[in-house]
Order: sequence, then structure tokens, then C-alpha cells
Amino acid sequence: MTERIPPPGTSAGPAAQGVRPGDGGLADADDRLPPPRLGYETATWKEIAHLLTNLPLALVGFVYATTMLATSAMLTVTVIGFPLLAVGLMGARQLGRMERARARALLGVRVDEPSPLPWRGRQEGGFFARMWMGLKDPVGWRTFLYEVIRLPWGIVTFVITLTGLFVLWPVLPFIARGLTNVDRALVRGLLSPSDELERRIAELESDRGIVVDTAAADLRRIERDLHDGAQARLVNLAMGLGLAKEKLLEDPDTAAMMVDEAHGEVKLALQELRDLARGIHPAVLTDRGLDAALSSVASRCTVPVKVTVDLVDRPAEAIEGIAYFTVSELLQNVSKHSAARSAAVDVWRTEERLLIQVTDDGQGGASLDGGTGMRGLADRLGAVDGLFVVDSPQGGPTTITAELPWRERRA
Repeated sequence: MTERIPPPGTSAGPAAQGVRPGDGGLADADDRLPPPRLGYETATWKEIAHLLTNLPLALVGFVYATTMLATSAMLTVTVIGFPLLAVGLMGARQLGRMERARARALLGVRVDEPSPLPWRGRQEGGFFARMWMGLKDPVGWRTFLYEVIRLPWGIVTFVITLTGLFVLWPVLPFIARGLTNVDRALVRGLLSPSDELERRIAELESDRGIVVDTAAADLRRIERDLHDGAQARLVNLAMGLGLAKEKLLEDPDTAAMMVDEAHGEVKLALQELRDLARGIHPAVLTDRGLDAALSSVASRCTVPVKVTVDLVDRPAEAIEGIAYFTVSELLQNVSKHSAARSAAVDVWRTEERLLIQVTDDGQGGASLDGGTGMRGLADRLGAVDGLFVVDSPQGGPTTITAELPWRERRA
């Protein structure tokens, strides 16, 4: 058995590439500032610049927000009111992006960028599905609220800061710090992701699109295999038997030969149908579980494969199926691309996760963007809260680890 590693994502090493749902955005940083002093430091001047630019930028944002809201409200009786509002909310996202950039540059506030709208997987819904997604975008609505609130606050901060430059010069650093702390709170409260729930919702929306796309691709593959394989053979079989029927009385020897050929076609068609059924969901997986199913897959690999499945219970059918097809595709890659002499498959459970590790002693160089289906596997696992890690330096060996959530099998 290969050495078992801790759950992926903790110490995959520099050569590893991993995909976990939700990766991305700006990393949180320490945005704490030193306490203000009577002297004017760089941070103080940045805060003053932020307060003085609040008013003109607040005017732009307030005019944009109120104009879009008022115009859209008046046009809701027509066909363009709601689409216009959706476009306005998308524009509000860009205003929020600029305000976050200004806060990073002048106030040292670093917050995550909100997740983008998950357009993928929405093509089937067309224009109205995309419009509805834009209308219910919480990021755009919070940005509208931010722009409306900021105008009166921008007037206050501009007046106080401008007056302080001429009247309250000695204590202006303390005043600027207090005022910008309110700005920091507004940015964190209204322009940052609301919480992990919002990011998770966006991930699930995107994952649903992946699942839909994957299912559609699988259906197209099955249809193509049926049309080009078994169906074509059955059509030829029917034609051959028809000709044999015509020849039966006038040329029995030729008819017998044609029936013999048709018998061979029947065998090939049955084999193709078995292979197709195995590709949809193998009977051995349903009847005997991962150990027997993966051993069957390994027996068809062009290199010797050692399979070790250490599971007391069986996971849910969906998780078991994903595990099976993941190993199946990885072993196909071993056969086609690795130039390996041997490989190994290990499957085990760690707490509430199902771990799969496929290793080979081949030439290495596998990657998520290498054109061998790795990206598709990573997307499929990501759609069910899984993880996919590739560790394949040039020259090998290759270790690919997949992690799936453990879900109990229904009785």
C-alpha cells in the first residue's frame, strides 16, 4: 500500500496543484494602523486625502444610485425597467470595486472581493435567468446603500477636514483618525462579502451549473456511443438478416454464411452495450462496492495495479459513483500517458471524508491544464465539496489525491 497522507490541502508541497471550492479573492491582511501622533505622518496625509475626496466621489455615487433606482422604478411598467435595474446593480459592483481599491490605498483596509456572479450554467435559462440573478445580487444592493449613506457623511467629513486644515491643525490627525475609522467600518460592513454564507451560496450556484453541464455532456456521450456503436451494428444486423431471408430458398449456403456473420454482429453489439452500461453505472459497483469495482477497472489497465480499499461501510451511492469514475479516468490516463511500469490505488476513510490516492512510477508532468481531463475531474469533485490535488514533478512519480465528503448510505 502507498503511504497514506494527511487530508489534502495541508502540505501538498510546491509541486502540487489543488482545487478547492471558494479559493480566490484577496487575502485578509493586517490593516491595523499605528496610533495617530501630533505630527503629520504618511498615514495621516492619506487619511486626510481620503476625507477630502469623500464628497466628490460620494456625489458621483449618490447620483448614480438614485438615478438608476428612480429611473428603473418609473420604467417598471415597461419591458426595460427590470433589465435596467439589473444593469445598474452590475454597475454598482464596479463602484464598490473602486471604493475598495481606494480604501486599500488610503486607509489600509483590505477586504475580500465579493464572489462574481455565477453566470456559468445559466445559459439554459437565457436572458431572464441572468436578469433575475442580477436583480437579487446582494453585493449590488449593499453598494447602492453605501452610496446613498455616504453623501451626507461625505459632506460632514469634507467640511470638518477642510476646516481642520486651517483651524484645528494641531489635533487634525486625531480627528482624521476618528472620521476614517467610520469610513473603515462602512467599507467593511457594506462593501465586503457579507459573510461566508454569501460566498458559499455563490459557490453552490456555480457548482450546480457544473453538475448540469457535466450531466448534459454525459448524455451527449451516451447518445453518440449508442448512435455510432450498438445502433449502427443493429441496423447492419437487420439488413443482413433481411438479405439472408431472401437468399434462404435460392442459395442456402450463402444465407447460412450471412446468418453466421449476423451472429458475430450480435455478439459485438452486446459487448458494446455492456461497455456502455458499465460506463453509465457498472453492475459490479452496485452489487459489490468499490473494492470489487475498482479491481475490475484495474484489471483493464495496461500496467499492473495494486488496489487497496480499506472501508468498513459503503458511502452514499452518488459519492461511490464519483469515486469509481475518478479512479477509472485516472487509470486510463496511466495507461495512455504515464509510461509507467506499475500503479497503485488506495481508498480509505478519514473522519467524514473519503480519500482516494492513485500513484504511478511513470514519467510525471501531469497537471490540471495538461489536456488529460484533470480539470474536468477537479470540477466534478469541487461540485460536491471535494478536493483534487496533483503532485507530478517531471520524471515522476505521480501522486493524485482526491477527497470527497463522506455521506452515509441510505438503507
